[in-house]
Amino acid sequence: MNWLTNFVRPKIRALVAKPETPDNLWHKCPNCEAMIFHRDLEANLNVCQHCGHHMRVAPDKRLPMLFDEGEYKTIELPKVTVDPLKFRDSKRYTDRLREAQSKSGRNDAVVVAHGEMGGMNVVVAAFDFGFMGGSMGMAVGDALLAAARLAVLQQAPLIVIPASGGARMQEGILSLMQMPRTTIAVDMVKEAGLPYIVVLTDPTTGGVTASFAMLGDIHVAEKGALIGFAGAKVIEGTIRETLPEGFQRAEYLMDHGMVDIVVHRKDLRGTLIRVLDLLRRPMPAAEVVDLHEDEEPSKEPVASKEPVTSKARGNGESADLRAAD
Repeated sequence: MNWLTNFVRPKIRALVAKPETPDNLWHKCPNCEAMIFHRDLEANLNVCQHCGHHMRVAPDKRLPMLFDEGEYKTIELPKVTVDPLKFRDSKRYTDRLREAQSKSGRNDAVVVAHGEMGGMNVVVAAFDFGFMGGSMGMAVGDALLAAARLAVLQQAPLIVIPASGGARMQEGILSLMQMPRTTIAVDMVKEAGLPYIVVLTDPTTGGVTASFAMLGDIHVAEKGALIGFAGAKVIEGTIRETLPEGFQRAEYLMDHGMVDIVVHRKDLRGTLIRVLDLLRRPMPAAEVVDLHEDEEPSKEPVASKEPVTSKARGNGESADLRAAD
């Protein structure tokens, strides 16, 4: 046993070595490139405090922002056939799925939760862009159908929060078939007379935009969210024109009638509660007082219902007002 190697050297290294700093203490804003301390970023709901850029949020952080007291329950989603087409590019599809599942801790790109929001029961289906770009495959279609069935069973509004690049290419035509399946899920909710609200986040593109994401009764979008079908470069190359500034962003879409409300993330929960309250509780804001027949009518003078005529003479005007008898 070498005493210098086994005992002296480790002690010297422990004294002079720099302490290891976790690599997740600081985050760089993708918009203004400012460095933000992780606690400040979490306190500001993952919104850059310098430029207001809304960064992407995983469902496990987004859902507590919406539900009362941050409490909710998730449901177990149906299991689907894995890699039905035996797809392979640079990697096997099964390997990509396995990596995404181990990284995110969930089976696929959607989490379905239910709980109370402003004292009202709601069902929320939230996408995780970190899971293969939030792409829509068979598992996502089954998840939205399960969310719709749960909303109908609980007689609760359905809120969907997409963050997706579109259909999942590794599932081919099976992924495209999820567009009509998710449309059927939306119809189930609407036929039950329940509100269907879509919260558009960055990004919402491709087949997701072309199906359930644009079928909401109310469309709410986070500030600066990218919303569209094809990419801006593809559109410019097709029409051979320069697109206007801010094209496919939430504010541009609201100005052109495709989005109803654009909100800051800190105001999202309050906005959803007000919208749900208007849709689910269409009652007067104050108590209605009945006027009984035995009460005497008001003795205040009543304004005349006869028209008021005016005549212009010379440089001035004179009005002939006729009072009621």
